[in-house]
Amino acid sequence: MDDGVELAAALGARLDGVTFDGLGADQVTALVIDEIVAWAAEQGWRVYRRAPSVVSLPPPLDRQKSVLDVACARPGGALPIAIEVDHTDRRRTVDKLRAEAAAGRVALWVRWSPGAIKDPGPPVHLVPLAVTRPRPGVFARGVERPPPPHSAAGGSGTPQEFPL
Repeated sequence: MDDGVELAAALGARLDGVTFDGLGADQVTALVIDEIVAWAAEQGWRVYRRAPSVVSLPPPLDRQKSVLDVACARPGGALPIAIEVDHTDRRRTVDKLRAEAAAGRVALWVRWSPGAIKDPGPPVHLVPLAVTRPRPGVFARGVERPPPPHSAAGGSGTPQEFPL
């Protein structure tokens, strides 16, 4: 049985509480992975970071396996979980997760972005994580930002003409 829909919803609920401000892309990804590892460990699952994937790397490294950001082994015959975390729409990630699903794993893709996040469709289960980009290369989530100083005082209410 593929319980990916429920797992994606549960992980999404956990990640809804993640907030940060002023982090670069690598820092956001590391924070999200740490939160996923904590969530999985709380379930009593064995958790592996950078676990080997069923997918080989492209040539000339094709004798080596790609890695998953997080893999979880669950007791009682439940399917293992393969989790990838990305901030861009990577075709290779979707292909890797499809291969993991074909190998009998629940495939979860945690995709964080300030823009639109496209669902890859089954068998990959999307866990979208919306963020903001207050300035280039810097990301935030769940942080209230005050209005810029020039707009805090408000206007005079009197229209003014400006020469062209």
